[in-house]
Amino acid sequence: MKPAKDQSWEHWRGVDPVCGMKVDPSEPKGGSALWNGVTFGFCSARCRERFVASPETFLFATDPVCGMRVTRGNAPGGSVKHEGQEFWFCSRHCRDRFLAKAPVSESPATTEEYTCPMHPEVRQIGPGSCPVCGMALEPVSGAWEEGGGELRDLQKRLAVGTVLTIPVLALAMGSMLLPFQLSWPPGAQHWLELVLATPVVWYSGWPFFERAWRSVLARSPNMFTLIGLGVFTAWAYSVVATWWPGILPAGVGHGAEVPVYFEAAAGIVVLVLVGQVLELRARKRTGAALRGLLSLIPAVAVRVEADGREHEIPVSEVRRGDVLRIRPGAKIPLDGVVIEGATVVDESMLTGESVPVPKQIGAPLIGGTVNGSGSILMRVERVGEDTVLAQIVRLVREAQRTRAPIQRLADQVAGVFVVGVLAIAGVTFAAWLWFGPEPRVAYAMVNAVAVLIIACPCALGLATPMSIMVATGRGAQAGVLVKNAEALEVLERVDLLLADKTGTLTLGKPEVQEVHCFDHLSADELLALVASLEQASEHPVAKAIVEAARQRGVSLTTPAEVEVEPGGGVSGVVSGKRVVAGSPAFAQHKGSEIASAGEVVSRLQENGATVVLVIVDRVPAGVIGLLDPVRESAQETVRELSAEGIQVVMLTGDHRRAAELVAQRLGIREFIAEVSPVEKAGWVDEYRRRGHIVAMIGDGVNDAPALARAHVSFAVASGTDIAMASASVTLLHGDLRGVLRARRLSRATMRNVRENLFLAFFYNALAIPIAAGALYPVWGLLLNPMIAAAAMSFSSVSVIGNALRLYRVRL
Repeated sequence: MKPAKDQSWEHWRGVDPVCGMKVDPSEPKGGSALWNGVTFGFCSARCRERFVASPETFLFATDPVCGMRVTRGNAPGGSVKHEGQEFWFCSRHCRDRFLAKAPVSESPATTEEYTCPMHPEVRQIGPGSCPVCGMALEPVSGAWEEGGGELRDLQKRLAVGTVLTIPVLALAMGSMLLPFQLSWPPGAQHWLELVLATPVVWYSGWPFFERAWRSVLARSPNMFTLIGLGVFTAWAYSVVATWWPGILPAGVGHGAEVPVYFEAAAGIVVLVLVGQVLELRARKRTGAALRGLLSLIPAVAVRVEADGREHEIPVSEVRRGDVLRIRPGAKIPLDGVVIEGATVVDESMLTGESVPVPKQIGAPLIGGTVNGSGSILMRVERVGEDTVLAQIVRLVREAQRTRAPIQRLADQVAGVFVVGVLAIAGVTFAAWLWFGPEPRVAYAMVNAVAVLIIACPCALGLATPMSIMVATGRGAQAGVLVKNAEALEVLERVDLLLADKTGTLTLGKPEVQEVHCFDHLSADELLALVASLEQASEHPVAKAIVEAARQRGVSLTTPAEVEVEPGGGVSGVVSGKRVVAGSPAFAQHKGSEIASAGEVVSRLQENGATVVLVIVDRVPAGVIGLLDPVRESAQETVRELSAEGIQVVMLTGDHRRAAELVAQRLGIREFIAEVSPVEKAGWVDEYRRRGHIVAMIGDGVNDAPALARAHVSFAVASGTDIAMASASVTLLHGDLRGVLRARRLSRATMRNVRENLFLAFFYNALAIPIAAGALYPVWGLLLNPMIAAAAMSFSSVSVIGNALRLYRVRL
């Protein structure tokens, strides 16, 4: 594809390039991203994340008339809205041609967006073919219509082509198959083959000619350029030989009837159609994981009305705040919380963990999981695109459109491959015409066509994206959500993992063990002040303090002037008192005198507790000690990671004694304690400078800077949104076992990609010389164009079939 004609980005200043919303260019809410030296602002972290995954998707568009790439929002030819989609043009001429052929429709046939698996920047409403590579587009949603669209059209063309090609092959090869010689009037057999083969070429093969012509207009030669040229050459030569055999060079007929190749032209079309049908069916299977996730949502839910009556309604009619009855063995339809009863829930389809999770009043529920033996009532808290399952599907779809760095090799080769093949075909034709035996023109034409057909680079282009597409779906089934292909590629080379302690190595659910008060406040009063400050926080320590206050029946008030320092603590005004709660270092930083609390703080820290020092009006008022249980699986997982060559380093903002006790229990040799968020990011940089490929796993706001600096970053789904937005991999089950699964997925994926690239490169390296006739001087062997077409189709299907093997990878 040609580069964009206009690459001025000033029109994006103050505008989110993903959703088009206005943003403050100096301080955008969703942050900013640097691309090609230009800074873009975003309205939300989600928009920023989508942009970083595939910036060209939002900055560029393809002129639907000439195929030129132009910049969205600033294309020289302006834009036109047609059937729910906005098209951009390189010139007024292209825009006028588009309007002449595509008037605005009052009722668009479809609003489904389609894209190319090899070129994610190509987007359009409705099915079609890619202007760059010619491949059939697929739905962005992954929801292929069963038997519809492109597949149904190709199957119809294949049926017609097969019915007409069989008699053409029988006529052309009858003398070899039958024990007797058929007697035909001069030229009659050729005319019959012409009548039968022409509909195959121009009806069944029309999509190939159409794509070949588009590739010429877009100046982007691809596999269909070769197919269209090869089929047309064979058919056109045969037509000339049938209508005007006398104009061919002397010796073509070699004293006999002039040879024709209608059977080759028709056979190539049918065999390529077979390959395309098989490829489309195989590509549909790459979305099986997503369709499996979507199928977890039941069609109906049992809603409980205010008067206690229960009745079934479609899930689409459920609204936030509705109360649903979940019966034993039923699927949970949407996200919510238990408000009555107790049960266990099988969450294995989302987290990969087979052990059922106990659920009591207040416990969260995820849509798509399966209820155990208990009957419960739940209150719906998230519906539609806000549910965990919908977010998982969205993340996986976006990841499937990203490109791994290893794909650059395939892109660079494919960029010059077609031109090289055309040159080889030309040399082959000239060599046979000059040095070949009689009939020279026939030999030259057949071998040149064989080179054109067999060298199609489709397998090379499919090698990486098909593996990435299957792998991201397989990862989603195991609770590993990979946001981009680059993370999959880098992950296999990771040799050091920086792990946050709270919520990753520990359960992330600390419990208040001790409330020590000084002279002027009671334990309940102290909890009331701190819990009032912490009630809006998502940090595990804050949640534990709020929960302890509620268990004691302490009433909370609304704080004022709240200031939060991630990794430090919180301060504000509660009931007219200035309250500071956090680490001793944070309290001292706020100007408080903490010496009088030193003995209590030291005692709790020596026992491994996390300490929250409470300062009221600059005077130490008390200390809250919390303990966070270590995850049962953490010790075994650390051992397995070490066995795979990954060094685990614990990185935490907690005090040294608590970190030391956890590290000793888990067998972690190196740990770094009492670090701020900035220092965490600094340690990531330090290990990178030492030559390590660094992965970081965390779950809190204070982990976000470090997550953003690591080569590969993991966030647990139970953590904060900003941590998940900063990470390249999200783990639905928040512990180190997810890292093991992700690494095994990465190793299997990259092995699969390399196998695919080897198949594609080896196939072309071997097939092109054979098609050109390299074996003819030694063994007298030539490659029939029909065999070349079958081999070309087989190479593409074999690459897709190899990618589908990733579904069986044990993680």
